[in-house]
Amino acid sequence: MEAYSLDLRERILRTCDQSGLTRQEVADDFGVSRSFLQKLLRRIHEGGPIAPKLHRGGRTATWRPAEGQVRELVRLKPDSTLLELCQALAADGGPALQPWTMCRALQRLGLPLKKSLCMPVNVIRLACRRYERRFDGVCRR
Repeated sequence: MEAYSLDLRERILRTCDQSGLTRQEVADDFGVSRSFLQKLLRRIHEGGPIAPKLHRGGRTATWRPAEGQVRELVRLKPDSTLLELCQALAADGGPALQPWTMCRALQRLGLPLKKSLCMPVNVIRLACRRYERRFDGVCRR
């Protein structure tokens, strides 16, 4: 969610000063929350700026320091499962990751997620056909 514009903040403050409306009514008129309005008024009272604060960036991803290790593991064993990659990374001295974290890391790095299958394609189709016959012609997995 983006921060409210400086123009909107100024209009809200002008309305608070000039009208006899309650804080809740002003907040409803401008489509903001009452807590936002209270925080804005508190910032003015304390002499702070009304401009939105800068985004601080959030936490660094756990896997980011080991990005090179993750790339190398995928290059060496491209058919490894997510769990195997997590275990190999931990054994290699990297951070201990969960499979879902490894999945997000691979997505962000643009590395392949789909692993090669153990069976040839025709065997999979044959298995699906057998399954279809058992369940009214609908292949459900």
